[in-house]
Amino acid sequence: MRQAIYEDLYRYEGENAKKLSVRLKYFFFVPGYTMVHCYRMASTSNNFFLKAFWRVLHRITMYITGIQIPVETKIGKGFRIVHFGTIVVNPNAVIGDNFNLSQGTLIGNSQGRRAGFPKIGNNVCMQANSIIVGGVTIGNNVFIAPGAFVNFDVPDNCLVIGNPGQIIQRDYSPTEEYIVYPV
Repeated sequence: MRQAIYEDLYRYEGENAKKLSVRLKYFFFVPGYTMVHCYRMASTSNNFFLKAFWRVLHRITMYITGIQIPVETKIGKGFRIVHFGTIVVNPNAVIGDNFNLSQGTLIGNSQGRRAGFPKIGNNVCMQANSIIVGGVTIGNNVFIAPGAFVNFDVPDNCLVIGNPGQIIQRDYSPTEEYIVYPV
């Protein structure tokens, strides 16, 4: 549990994440990290009383920040909320390591032809107001541009732009500049 929390904070500050002053600053003054910290504690605590405490704090943090990430969601190490505000993640979504999330994003389920929940790979960046819905698979090193709507599978090393989304294949990782301090 502590290792996952350290790796999440490392994504914000690098080696400075070891400092107590940095930990306190981020917990109390960076809403995105506060949500990530409460999510980790609520989803991994084993003690009944600690689990209850962190779940209540997690719920309060959801109301205050407008970030809805249920404790049932599976998120890999190095989770970073770049900007906070109106973020919704489905509890059945599966998200890989080094994931960046910005304000106004939605990761949700869908019915019909693409029924199901998203599976998102490693080193993925979702920019402001982008949406991923349905039983889709997003590969590794994928950059979802601001305002993009994704309801289709995306292979590795791609950029997705527009609504409806269009895939632009790259020979390199389009997220390399955006994934700071990868774990």
